[in-house]
Amino acid sequence: RGIGFQGKLPWRLPGDMNHFKQVTSTPPSPDRINAVIMGRKTWDSIPSKFRPLDGRVNVILSRKGVEGVEGAEGNKFVLVAKSMEEAMEQLKSRPDHGTTFIIGGGEIYNQAMTSGLVKRVVYTNVKGLPEDSQFDAFFPEMNEREWDCVPFTAAEVNTNDENNDEANTAHAAKKAKIAKEHVDSKSGLKYEFLDYIRRENVVAAATSESSAMEETIPEGADINPEEMQYLDICRDIIENGVQRGDRTGTGTLSKFGVQMRYSLRDDTLPLLTTKRTFWRGVAEELLWFVKGSTNANELAEKNIHIWDGNGSREFLDSRGLQHREQGDLGPVYGFQWRHFGAEYKDMHADYTGQGVDQLADCIDKIINNPEDRRIVMSAWNPADLELMALPPCHMFCQFYVDTAKNEVSCQMYQRSADMGLGVPFNIASYALLTHMIAKVTGRKAGDFVHTIGDAHVYLNHVDALKEQLERKPRAFPKL
Repeated sequence: RGIGFQGKLPWRLPGDMNHFKQVTSTPPSPDRINAVIMGRKTWDSIPSKFRPLDGRVNVILSRKGVEGVEGAEGNKFVLVAKSMEEAMEQLKSRPDHGTTFIIGGGEIYNQAMTSGLVKRVVYTNVKGLPEDSQFDAFFPEMNEREWDCVPFTAAEVNTNDENNDEANTAHAAKKAKIAKEHVDSKSGLKYEFLDYIRRENVVAAATSESSAMEETIPEGADINPEEMQYLDICRDIIENGVQRGDRTGTGTLSKFGVQMRYSLRDDTLPLLTTKRTFWRGVAEELLWFVKGSTNANELAEKNIHIWDGNGSREFLDSRGLQHREQGDLGPVYGFQWRHFGAEYKDMHADYTGQGVDQLADCIDKIINNPEDRRIVMSAWNPADLELMALPPCHMFCQFYVDTAKNEVSCQMYQRSADMGLGVPFNIASYALLTHMIAKVTGRKAGDFVHTIGDAHVYLNHVDALKEQLERKPRAFPKL
């Protein structure tokens, strides 16, 4: 979901820029003109010779008004508004107004997506980025319940036509099945054009419900002291962490040895409430681990692209794994959980009965020998590290059974933890794993204890985390 780094696009794709211009410049009828809404930083990032974007009304959101926007005064194709609502009102007053597009940056996308105004997202999926690619701006998650993902087609939805049946448009577009893959001749990056079309019956109910709930859901440190553990650690690292270099060249603030504890009782799931976490990605990746898969293509087919970079041709080659098929990650997490010690061949081989099935062993001990102090599962196999696309970060976990309460708890050790992006995902994943193991062993979930070695904040994530630290947590959801 990364879309930017230090105010710039992380890639240069002329084909994507042409696509952007064509889509945003083509009005629903010749007598109309489209509008593009953007934040001030996005406006500033456009070279002055290209401002305003031609053939479109440019609307810039700035709390300071016109004074805060360079080049805005005296141009009939530039409007300035202090809020999204004001921008929409200004556009409605224009008789020649066509289709409105939101074009960034990250915070503006968040505002638009949560407003319920967005009916469609024109999305470019870039594949094969280097593993060390850095992002500090992100597009919000889109869940399958609310959005249909279809290949982009030339005949597109007129989002201003109230009589348009978008569900039928989505159905028609699905006939294409697979989006056409483009290859940039200079960088070799692959990309595809997609459409996310909102299911109107879902968003109407969701918008109505969320509006009512906003006023009633309690917030604050006393409501969720467990999430405050995470926020306090992030704050401590930002204020007191050691500045260190790293393999990406970005730099981090870091502390060594931190721990958090989350209660899973009463079906509680510690899904952080002060930021978005890709829950569907958490669940699908965990099921993928559990079945021992090492094939990143299986996740990509479900529109989960968290392993695409590490499974790309370029990245595998950089690791000396030229013989590997694209998407073959080697003996990573799931393989070690289910076949520790087996000889790895490729992602297609049948490993039934090979190696140690650590997950099955843990489940057996939790049921039959609950006071065993060796109920452990390790993804860290030194003999296999060079064969992996990426050595494991969450590398070891231990289970503990309180027989008096019939509860099973889990402690996980993570050698390296990106506090801003990775840790919320990791917390949710191991909490879900503990719930699943409790379920299949006939026990209840107790605690998840998260122990971290190198807990770090990337220097380019500091501002985003400071913003998150201002938010008040709500109670965790229930499974």
